This record gives sequence, C-alpha cells and structure tokens, in this order.
Amino acid sequence: MFTQEQNDTLCRVEGGAPMGQLMRRHWLPACMSEEVAAPDCTPLKTRLLGETLVVFRDSEGKLGVLEDRCPHRKASLSFGRNEECGLRCLYHGWKFAVDGSVLDMASEPNSERKQRSFKHKAYPVRESGGFVWVYLGDEDTMTDFQPPAWAPTPNIPVSVVKIHTPCNWAQVLEGSIDSAHSSSLHSTNMPTAEVAGSTATDNAWLRPSRDKSPRLEIEMTDYGFRYAALRVPIVNPETHVYVRTTEFIAPFTVLIPPNNQYNLAQMLFPIDDVNTMFYWIAWHPDPKKGITQDAWRKFCAAEVGVELDENYKKSINIDNMFKQDREAMKKGDFTGITGIPAQDMAMWESMGPIASRDSEILGTSDLSIVKFRQQMLKAAETVASGGPAIGTEKNRIPHVQLASYERILPQSADWRTFNPAYAEAAE
Repeated sequence: MFTQEQNDTLCRVEGGAPMGQLMRRHWLPACMSEEVAAPDCTPLKTRLLGETLVVFRDSEGKLGVLEDRCPHRKASLSFGRNEECGLRCLYHGWKFAVDGSVLDMASEPNSERKQRSFKHKAYPVRESGGFVWVYLGDEDTMTDFQPPAWAPTPNIPVSVVKIHTPCNWAQVLEGSIDSAHSSSLHSTNMPTAEVAGSTATDNAWLRPSRDKSPRLEIEMTDYGFRYAALRVPIVNPETHVYVRTTEFIAPFTVLIPPNNQYNLAQMLFPIDDVNTMFYWIAWHPDPKKGITQDAWRKFCAAEVGVELDENYKKSINIDNMFKQDREAMKKGDFTGITGIPAQDMAMWESMGPIASRDSEILGTSDLSIVKFRQQMLKAAETVASGGPAIGTEKNRIPHVQLASYERILPQSADWRTFNPAYAEAAE
C-alpha cells in the first residue's frame, strides 16, 4: 500500500519539501525561448516549485531570471519597464540588471553608494533546446549545465507544445511513463496498421500492433530508468516482437517512443503542488524530417488563440468534461476528446489536484509506475539526509546520449543492446 506520507513525499514540491529540494538541484525549464525572444521584450512572470519569478532579455540579448517581487516594497517586477539593459520597477523606478545588480534607485537621492550595497535575487540562467533554464538551488550544489536530449547540437529545430494542467506533477509524469494506456486512450489517434513501425500521417500515428497488454521489462539507471513495452506485432507474430522503449530522466523528463518522422520528449514540470506545466517536444536531427511548430501544435490541438489562451490554459477542461463528443464515440472515436494531450489531461485531472494512491489496484502493466515511485521516494530521502540528487553525480551520462526507440525485432534480440542510432541508419 502507498501511504499518505509517501504520497506527500512524492508529490509536494513547495517550500522545504524533499522533492522540491531535489528538483532545485537540477536545471529547470523557466519558459520557452520564444516567450522572451527579442531584446527588451515584455517581461514574463513564471512560477516554479511554488516560487514566482520574472524572466527578461535585456537590450543586449542577455537573459535574466529574478525574484519577481522588487526588494524595495515588494511590487511585481513583471509589470516593469524592460529598457536600456535593465528591468525598472514601475512603483518607484528602481532598476535591476540581469545579474540582480542595482542600476538605479530613482526615488532615492544620492543613491550611488546604496546601489552598490546589495543585489536583488538573481538566478543562474542558460538557453538551450528552445528553452530558458534556471538553477534555483544553492550555488555549492550547482552542476554544470548540459543540453537536453533534444539539443545534441545547437542548431536542431525543435517544436514545443506547452499546456497548463491543474493537477500534481507526479500523476502527469506517471502518464508519460505508462506505455499501456496508449493502446486504449489514444487508439483513435494511434490506429493499428500493417506498417514497419510507428508511422506519422497528418492526423495519426499508425502502429504495427493490436496488442493492448504489453509485457514490461525495466533497467534501472543512475539517471532514472529505461524500459521496454513488448507487444505482439501484426506481421510475423510467431517470430518477432514490437518493442517500444521509454527513458525516464529524473526528476521530470521522459523520452517517449518516436515515430518515423520525429523524436518525442515530455517535461512535466511542477508549477506548485497542484499545478503542472506540460511540455511536449518534437525534433529530429535529420533536416529532411521533423515537424514544424505550427503543424505540431495543430496536430496536438494545442494552438494558442484556438484551444489555449495566452497563458497556455485550455478552453476544454474538467469543468466542461473536455467537451467530450458522445456522438463521435458512437461513430467509432474511442474517447470523443480531441487531441492526444487533452485525452491525457482528462484522465490526469479527473484524479483530483493530488491523486490518492492508497486504494489503487495496480497490475503488471504498471511496473514502470511502481519503479518510478520507489526510485523517487528513495531519491528524495537521499537529498533530505544530505546526499546528492539523483542524476547529478559527476560521472552522469549526458542527456544527449540518451534515446528511446520503437522497432519490430526478432524475439531473440535483446532490446537493451539495440542501438537507436543504428535504427535510424537502417531506414
């Protein structure tokens, strides 16, 4: 049984919560680069682990992430003027550089000496893979920044879907590492067909298996774990197996199986205890493949101004039952809910703000869920007792060397030793 105490340890990230302290020892996604794309752009308010921050790009293109409350009278700097290499508070005109240095104290006479006496709280920041990354932890625990898995080189284009979901991060992440649900929940968007592997069309991903009950095999790693969901393929079921592998990169990133046109990753980042920012990234190192930003958001039914507002909140949600179309269900649509992300979010949000896990009835297809909970509870306990955070040791594997894959293999093959790069070369 998963106790309430264990559930709190797994789920809660605010304040001094052990899981939040663990996450603070990783580089965190503050926002997408496109949200602060131009010098002197509109400052962006964002929340991470229950803290409110402001992100801005100064006149020279340098990025800054500051505590949102001005140190003077605690007004929000998100309202500020971003100009002449600094962010100026509207209330009394105090101005701050990207590193927190005080550039001006307009309301204070003869303030030059006082300006040098303190700095506003600023955080280390990097930019890579379409995201602005920030480090919220203590400087003595900060690790060198490493690019995410979807940025093995700086010039690879990425397409990103961003959606706010009002529930806890752990139930969102558990959805990402749950291979079994895709055969049911997403069956309309992932129909079966006699194809060589997952095949992308304009509106679906064709799959070479009708098997809804995969057999899971897991390999634990120092960065999280990887596992294979093994299914019976449509073609050559007696001699072959359909393999879909998933990489869990602790604490909040998942590389899910790709299709023949683009690789896929998800980041399930906690805004606070009961809100999560869902990022879904599509990319491919081959310039002849991939999917454009507009096409990706349209495929996912996650276009700003259409399905989402300017804060990436959905127009369909649990309050309107995700506008589930029962007539479409009668005609063959499995869920009656438009878009893969919305189908997932209907399930996650229906669990409540923080899912109760003490009365679940788990099955063999939930092995990855069990391993995730065990591993992350242990990781949080390690940090709470003064040990290192999972995935931050000096000999850690660079994320750009990690990859998931899907493939029909001979039953004699070992999925653990199969090289995804070789799969790409063989196509």
